[in-house]
Amino acid sequence: PPGGQVALGDRLVLSCTVAVGSGPLSFSWHRDGLVALLGTGPHLELHHIGDNGGGQYRCRVSDGDSVAESDPLNV
Repeated sequence: PPGGQVALGDRLVLSCTVAVGSGPLSFSWHRDGLVALLGTGPHLELHHIGDNGGGQYRCRVSDGDSVAESDPLNV
């Protein structure tokens, strides 16, 4: 949840849910506005959070016709 805390070395799982959508959904995870793909699927698992794991994470979801993007989550 926003405002939660994670300690260095901990495991963190981010989840992305969709309120409304039709057809097969495609998930992608990105950090700091970069195009590089961190993962696919509704969950992103970050192992051993360290200094290089911080940043703004976003989830993008597409149903083939439209794309929605989450608000950024600061880690």
